[in-house]
Amino acid sequence: MNNLESLKEIFQGFTSLFAVDPKIAVGRLVLIGLGFLLMYLGRKGVLEALIMIPMGLGMATINAAVMFFNPLDTVNAANRVGNLFVEPQAGASGSAVQNAADLMTILQIDWLQPIYTFTFSNGLIACFVFMGIGSLLDIGFVLARPFTSMILALFAELGTFVTLPVATAFGFTIKEAAAISTVGGADGPMVLFTSLKLAPHLFVPIAVVAYLYLGLTYGGYPYLIKLMVPKRLRSIPMQTPKNQKQYSAFEKMVVASVMCVLLSFLLPVAAPLIFSLFFGVVVRESGIKPFQDFIGGPVLYGSTMFLGLMLGILCDANTIMDPKVLPLLLLGCLALLLSGVGGLLGGYFMYWVSGGKINPVIGIAGVSCVPTTAKVAQKVVSKDNPHAVIMPAALGANISGVITSAIIAGIFCSLLAKLAG
Repeated sequence: MNNLESLKEIFQGFTSLFAVDPKIAVGRLVLIGLGFLLMYLGRKGVLEALIMIPMGLGMATINAAVMFFNPLDTVNAANRVGNLFVEPQAGASGSAVQNAADLMTILQIDWLQPIYTFTFSNGLIACFVFMGIGSLLDIGFVLARPFTSMILALFAELGTFVTLPVATAFGFTIKEAAAISTVGGADGPMVLFTSLKLAPHLFVPIAVVAYLYLGLTYGGYPYLIKLMVPKRLRSIPMQTPKNQKQYSAFEKMVVASVMCVLLSFLLPVAAPLIFSLFFGVVVRESGIKPFQDFIGGPVLYGSTMFLGLMLGILCDANTIMDPKVLPLLLLGCLALLLSGVGGLLGGYFMYWVSGGKINPVIGIAGVSCVPTTAKVAQKVVSKDNPHAVIMPAALGANISGVITSAIIAGIFCSLLAKLAG
């Protein structure tokens, strides 16, 4: 008997499985399987490998590594389960960790807690990712077709605007609904930032839902394109406009700097993300190669790796099986579906305005999952017409989508941040 008890004490991952509600136990097993599936799909290129592989392994591991342990409650430790990775609510009102001494204790015990506390829960990691993305963006694509790019980006926010009232109908407050609806902008860092500002208590499930669905857009949007756009329109080649002005690096740098200051002046609540994005653009165009290599390399890929890892670690069964999470899953799916539909409707609008010269497929790139949706658009078109090149126009819509989502998130935060509830 003593040997059996010793085995139970050693292999707590198994014994803790039977010490909780059966629904949670089943949820743990399902999430372990889902984690492996995400890794497989990331490895196969069906989903975004940079996010899905670390996220999948983190999700599988966190649901396996549950033990009878609570570092701040030794009296009831035998009756409670936890892990040695991270305590998302550390320091938050109503949590078990509310003072500096307790926070220092948990920072020493939970090995990913410092990364979460100092880079994740304050939005810093979102700013780092945005900075890296900015260093890879050529705003010349936007300047070449500013009208087309911005129109497509606005159409592609359909999911954001429609999901807001739908989420309130589900019983969410206006602030919670606004945070959830930003998933429709398909901009992961922006979703993280907005949820921290408006609904920090839903930050973890919103972030998890956002990145799960952003990964799935790569696999789902091609089917949406084929459903909405007939082959004859998907095959339209887009010609480069004659005498199209070529913008110098200095001109792009000036435009990026002016846009950064102007948007920060109008929407100071979103200034950290706005600055991060345009700082990356300015570094790219400034010609300071060591900066560009650092921001576009270690900063971007390191932040993306830890972002995926933290999102996976936060996917424990207790969080995912919260009653509020199922509506989040449905609303996130609705937001991205409608944004894709809106983008393609925008593509049709520009096709009509241009007299049939614009391929409507570029509308999907208005959904600002940079550069995934632009690559999806080009990939679908290339299958129907190998000679059609729509990537430049698609990237213009893609980059405009990032800017548009930042503006909308800033408006939401400015209008709603001071409201109660």
